[in-house]
Amino acid sequence: MSLVLLGMSFGAPWITAVGLKAIAAEMGGARSVPALANSLAWFGTAVGGILMGRLAERFGIRWTVIFGSCMIGVGLAISTLGQPWQLYLGHGLFIGLLGNSGLNAPLYVYVSRWFDRRRGSALALISSGGYLAGFVWPMMFERGIAHLGWRSTMLIYAVLQLIVIVPLAVIFLRTPPEAPAGAAVRDDGTKPRVLGWNPNVVFALLSLASFLCCVTMSMPQAHLVALCSDYGISASMGALMLSVLLGAGIISRQIWGFIADRVGGLLTALLSSILQALAMVGFLSTQDELGLFTVSIAFGLGFSALIPAYVLIVRELFPLTDAHWRVPTLLFMSGTGMATGGWLAGYIYDLWGFYAPAFATGVAFNLANLAILALLTVRRYTSATA
Repeated sequence: MSLVLLGMSFGAPWITAVGLKAIAAEMGGARSVPALANSLAWFGTAVGGILMGRLAERFGIRWTVIFGSCMIGVGLAISTLGQPWQLYLGHGLFIGLLGNSGLNAPLYVYVSRWFDRRRGSALALISSGGYLAGFVWPMMFERGIAHLGWRSTMLIYAVLQLIVIVPLAVIFLRTPPEAPAGAAVRDDGTKPRVLGWNPNVVFALLSLASFLCCVTMSMPQAHLVALCSDYGISASMGALMLSVLLGAGIISRQIWGFIADRVGGLLTALLSSILQALAMVGFLSTQDELGLFTVSIAFGLGFSALIPAYVLIVRELFPLTDAHWRVPTLLFMSGTGMATGGWLAGYIYDLWGFYAPAFATGVAFNLANLAILALLTVRRYTSATA
């Protein structure tokens, strides 16, 4: 049920991704305008998740989910009013900070408390919610924008997500069975070290890694439809390509969850990051329809393990009592990376007039992510044998 809730809530930002060129045409032609709005939605989701995680811990997740759905509806309505600042306000404050933040981070913590065994598979499933949205909605949004316009598409979806999310939250969300345990401390009152280091040092490195990989991750997702149109490929085919990319992510994420249950979160994240980097290089080397479909599938297979693997690492390395703030903080960093990447690709496109420099920048961010994950992975195995 959490998967369905996220699949609905995360549909909202995809309208802007699919309608990027149409929205930009009405706002001066700069693609950085809708790209920034989409980035603000991601950034707002990331920032708000820290507060919403604490509110869900105190008042119950049902209320943060219902509130978030209502705010998404308000944000979509404001975004249709026609000015860039209204698009930014609707996406950043209402869809992101007050909307999706009420579902995303709280549901990650919520689901992780239901599972001890196969936690990796459970987190992989729920983390597919955003990509389920990307798989299901882009083709529908493309048709809706073509026939009704992007404003009407936003308003219709605002009502639809309310009709679906609110009743499901009322009926199905209840208190999880796993109560928080006491903080892990040594007999002398000091906290245990993680990977032989101060726990917050490890967490800071992990958070930075999640930011870096998500800068890369967001670029094709936010700009694939526009990239296709630049190559003379129709918007409907670009939307289909985006759905295929995210559909591959949904399917492979379940396989990655199975792998993570056996090898752990760190090694899973490292392998996934390697595959994402290779696929990103593929976007730089192909321009035809078949090649882009192939690279899109490869990218979906590669990136899909990263976010659930990071959450799994937090649950593996840190005590449960830290989950309500460490998981939202980690998702804040990953969401900030998603926001940065989507905007940065649009900004670099506006400077250069084509996407190759933006995607090359994404590869560089991915290599930095790989360096951190490799360091932590080596550290885990060396500290275990020390």
